[in-house]
Amino acid sequence: MPTWRQPDGTVVSCREKIKVLNENLVEIQEMAQDALEDAILMGCDERQVREVLTTLMARLDNPYAEKTSRPDKAGEAEGSE
Repeated sequence: MPTWRQPDGTVVSCREKIKVLNENLVEIQEMAQDALEDAILMGCDERQVREVLTTLMARLDNPYAEKTSRPDKAGEAEGSE
C-alpha cells in the first residue's frame, strides 16, 4: 500500500484515515479486476480495457477543489461522455 500524503507532502498519520484509504484502494482494485476479466471473457481487447480503466481514473472529478484550480469545463458539450 502507498504511503498516503497530504497536499503539502506530509504523511497522513491518522490510522483510521489510512485504514479507509487502503480499504477503498482494495475495493477499486477488486472491481477493476472483475471488469477486466469480464471484458476479456467477452472477447474484448485487454489493452483497450486497460486504457479505458486508466482514462476513467484520470477523468475523476475532485468536487472539493477550489474553483480557480478546477479544469475549465465551459467548452465541453453537455452530456458528451
